[in-house]
Amino acid sequence: MTKPDPAPSAPAAPGTAGATPARDSDKVIRTDAEWRARLSDLAYRVTRKHRTERAFTHDNFPKGPGRFHCVCCGAALFDQANKFDSGTGWPSFSAPLEPTALGEREDRSLFMRRTEVHCARCDAHLGHVFPDGPAPTGLRYCMNGVALDFVPQDSPPEQG
Repeated sequence: MTKPDPAPSAPAAPGTAGATPARDSDKVIRTDAEWRARLSDLAYRVTRKHRTERAFTHDNFPKGPGRFHCVCCGAALFDQANKFDSGTGWPSFSAPLEPTALGEREDRSLFMRRTEVHCARCDAHLGHVFPDGPAPTGLRYCMNGVALDFVPQDSPPEQG
């Protein structure tokens, strides 16, 4: 497990889709060498080099209440209540904790057109979002499990 950075000083306002993600002062910026030293080899390749872990390798998170945080910076990204079994082998969520917690950009790699999802605070590659999820959002945030740390409800995230 990595040591996440302290949480931003001001939380994002709920329901602010399309708003500017993190303030520049909240951004976590590290050198490539610093990321390599903080992360496992797989977490580094997935989050910093935009790779994808194999399906069915990191979806064994606890089933109880809690939140999923960015493995790189500790930002809270998803709530267990929005997690569902998509059958894909990757952790899937119907919505982020806050719309401003994530950033999106077009991904045209592998001869496909997809929407990449990254942490708004540190730009870690998390996975992709697809328009085939359950109601009410109709979205499936298909995340790399190695990019997430699960923090049970009532447990503070580890501080670094």
